[in-house]
Amino acid sequence: MPKIQRIALVTGGTSGIGAAIAGALQNGGYRVAVNFNSDEANARAFEALTGITCFQWDVMDGAACQAGVNRINATLGPIDILVNNAGITRDAMLHKMTSAQWTEVLHTNLDSCFHMCRAVIESMRARKFGRIINISSVNGLTGQIGQTNYAAAKAGMIGFTKSLALEGAAHGITANVVAPGYTNTRMVHAIPADVLSQILKSVPAGRLATPQEVARAVMFLAEEDAAFINGITLSVNGGKFMN
Repeated sequence: MPKIQRIALVTGGTSGIGAAIAGALQNGGYRVAVNFNSDEANARAFEALTGITCFQWDVMDGAACQAGVNRINATLGPIDILVNNAGITRDAMLHKMTSAQWTEVLHTNLDSCFHMCRAVIESMRARKFGRIINISSVNGLTGQIGQTNYAAAKAGMIGFTKSLALEGAAHGITANVVAPGYTNTRMVHAIPADVLSQILKSVPAGRLATPQEVARAVMFLAEEDAAFINGITLSVNGGKFMN
């Protein structure tokens, strides 16, 4: 358990990797809140199962992000650890991709990172402590056919995080990236079986990551003792890409 009971927020935290991160933080002694957008039934089931409070807002909306953070501040206290996990895919080859597919992915995956960090950064600077952990992807490092939108957003998160790490370092704030490989979640289950089989052949470990393995990387970066780890990308991809 952390020496001070820190408060953590995980966006997109009611399923998949986000739920695993939220659970790991709770088990580690943190007070945890999660954000969700549309699936209220799933969120309330998650809340009942874990006791973790779920807050609903659209991470594409900057004003909604600030209002959501304000609600958490009033309910639990100021946020010490922010995990930007919310993300979607809208895959298509570029010559078939619509403007809506591009915009929705960039807004959800990258703009949300700005909105959420902007909503917490002043408080973190004032309190001289913060841990910001942004969930990117191996495909933000390597690219992927049919994912120009997703890869651009996830690569953008890495550049954003490096710059934020420089800005926050003198104020006790770290900003780091966790870049999972292909992980056993609903998002990956949507990949056609023949395509997924080819992907797994490119992973030296020969399997998908578990959400819990990604969560352990987040836990490491969230710790008090991780204060000198800043601006890095920690890959959890079974050796598929080494950076």
